[in-house]
Amino acid sequence: MAMSTLRLTLMTLIQSVAAAALCGQQLDVPLSARVAAEGGSVDFELEIPVCGRYRTEVFVEGAADKSVVWVEDYIGNPDGRSYDITGPLSVVDGVATATGSPLDVGSRKMRLHCSGGAITAQAVRFTMVRPHALTPTSLVQNTEGKEWVLVWSDEFDGEGPPDPSRWASDIGDWGWGNRELQYYTEGRVENACREDGCLVIEARKGDMGRAWTSARLTTRGKISFLYGRIDIRAKVPAMDGAWAAGWLLGDAYRDEKSWPYCGEMDVLEAVGREIDDSTGHGRAHGSCHTRAYYFKQGNHISATREVKAMSRDFHVYSLDWQPGKITMSIDGEPYYVYDKTNGPLEWPFDQPQNLILNLAIGGGMGGAVDPDGERARYVIDYVRVYGRQ
Repeated sequence: MAMSTLRLTLMTLIQSVAAAALCGQQLDVPLSARVAAEGGSVDFELEIPVCGRYRTEVFVEGAADKSVVWVEDYIGNPDGRSYDITGPLSVVDGVATATGSPLDVGSRKMRLHCSGGAITAQAVRFTMVRPHALTPTSLVQNTEGKEWVLVWSDEFDGEGPPDPSRWASDIGDWGWGNRELQYYTEGRVENACREDGCLVIEARKGDMGRAWTSARLTTRGKISFLYGRIDIRAKVPAMDGAWAAGWLLGDAYRDEKSWPYCGEMDVLEAVGREIDDSTGHGRAHGSCHTRAYYFKQGNHISATREVKAMSRDFHVYSLDWQPGKITMSIDGEPYYVYDKTNGPLEWPFDQPQNLILNLAIGGGMGGAVDPDGERARYVIDYVRVYGRQ
């Protein structure tokens, strides 16, 4: 066994043992007799011992039928950001729950928000559901040479769930920073499966007792990449509210405060409301997010390209990632360039990033969901990573 493979195997084993030991660990914050009135809030402090994803439960009394709560992390942060780590939660039988909230190690001030009627907040509980997985290896691509040479890929051959040696699944329904509606599942072929040589990610309405289920696959904890060309050949769903994406996120991400310092590159984003139902013609979005330029402060650098029959035919969405310059193209035609390199706030892209494929429903970019929609299918033929030679 090669040393790199042995090292990867040992790290995976250690992470698996750690996950078994930590999952289910609870952190309770009593808030008895604290009242959050309509539009009010309750502040509390919390020490997080282990970085990971948590289930957040808010226990209340006196909740009205329309009572809604949500939890904000890092209140008073120097960036003036509002870090929503649960999305709006309805109170059912005295409890409001979100799964997958990302929390990094350390102490912080948090805030419980309330609307829709006064409540008495009894407690907030955070339960570890998955510790953060470090990515054990990164491929650094050569950027000089005459030809592109394949260095990593998934052709999605075979049947059944995605290859677990290449992909992990993010899980939960905490809103994903955008107040999205779906619950991301793991290990369900109903939401992510290999079929006829493709990966199919399917969002399903009313599934598992949830408003929507879907899947979000990531190479985090498996492998990450630095530089090179990445091709995603895919066709996207046309349903209003569907939001298909193929993108990269910095390995430095730990929780919402990590973003956008860690950097993000959106190779493919497409929303169903921009796709013509009769022709399948639509619009692709390419963008980069950094601390200097990102959408929540309204100045992210992006571009769009009209794409014919994007919901009916496969197209190749590509990223050419060079030191100091990022170019995106569709079917070999460039349409986007990012070349801001004045320090890490503009250029965090000298550090590894992991790949993500997901299909969201609703949220800030997905928008209003077709009330008659039942299914949305995002089909990926392959993902390929190249270096120069």
